[in-house]
Amino acid sequence: MNPYPMRHLIRGAVEIEETHRGLLPHRLPRWARRQIPDRFMVQTSAESTGVRLALRTAADVIELDVQARRIAADADTPFPPSAYELTEDGAVVATATATAGSRFVFTFERPEGEIVPGPDATARFTGLGQGRERDLELWLPYHDAVELLALRADAPVAAQPDSGVLRWVHHGSSISHGYRADTTTGTWPAVAALRAGARLTNLAFSGNAMLDPFTARTIRDTPADLITLKLGINLVNGDTMRLRAFRPAVDGFLDTIRDGHPETPIVLVSPIWCEPVETKAGPTMQDPDRDEEWSIAAGTEDDVLLGHLSLQSIRTELAAIADRRQDDDRHLHYLDGLSLYSGRDAEKMPLPDNLHPGPDVQRLIGERFADSVLAAFTPELQRSST
Repeated sequence: MNPYPMRHLIRGAVEIEETHRGLLPHRLPRWARRQIPDRFMVQTSAESTGVRLALRTAADVIELDVQARRIAADADTPFPPSAYELTEDGAVVATATATAGSRFVFTFERPEGEIVPGPDATARFTGLGQGRERDLELWLPYHDAVELLALRADAPVAAQPDSGVLRWVHHGSSISHGYRADTTTGTWPAVAALRAGARLTNLAFSGNAMLDPFTARTIRDTPADLITLKLGINLVNGDTMRLRAFRPAVDGFLDTIRDGHPETPIVLVSPIWCEPVETKAGPTMQDPDRDEEWSIAAGTEDDVLLGHLSLQSIRTELAAIADRRQDDDRHLHYLDGLSLYSGRDAEKMPLPDNLHPGPDVQRLIGERFADSVLAAFTPELQRSST
């Protein structure tokens, strides 16, 4: 088993830090990480959703040594194994598991975010060889921050060559990050990317799609053929912004991205259906009458009349902002999030905690997004590269 360098294999990261032990992929650059305003985002922005290794190899056995960190409510409860997945031509062909050894102890009641170090782990894939070279992608677990220590294989490993594949940069909330998905390839952006053959960089941060300027600047500086922005739910979750501030904040977020991407298509995506805050204001909170996770609105419809945000008001405003800006920006598009998951869908496929999609809805959203959005841009890119 020969070791192979990994830096040139990494996809889905905006910066790769060389540590004293290996490589640490980041979804925010160092200057932006220094501006993160809370400990929860320190962990969620470090997690590896969409990060993967793009390999060309005929190996029968591949081993990846990692030092992984996962969020936990305490320092003692055992973690379930994390899934590492290999895909080929958009389909999962092998899965290996490795348990995160370190933990980020955090709750919103105790938000200090203590890091408790732990052991390394190895994800081992076997029985892969078919006597030919294959283009594989090794997806890291979306809920773990993963330091890559060593990659070994029993055949040579090379990076997949860059091609005319659509470079897609996406930003969103925990729904886009993948919370409650069963595996990384089951998060809706990965579902969409694999279905459409797009090259994903997922800049979704659980709880933190907050129109932060450092996020806009990161997107501005990231190469992309398509940018999609799914905005709204976190602003309601935290009741962090009023309508008066929301309008110019969206404009400023778009203006910053346009500074680096003057003609790149941008799709502004409004929130999917979420019953408790459709017409009521946030913040969302845990239902005190239930033991299981179940989100309800702490605000009211009267609060919305006073300028607080609901999902309906956000959809209205995003559509209006897109319509106004399209007078001068023919590359800006708008997608109603209800086309991805609606109240009618919720009757058949309810959200398990009244807020986040389960695995079935994650896949539904990804398939619909691939067919309604990515498919519209992929042929155009392919034609321009021939």
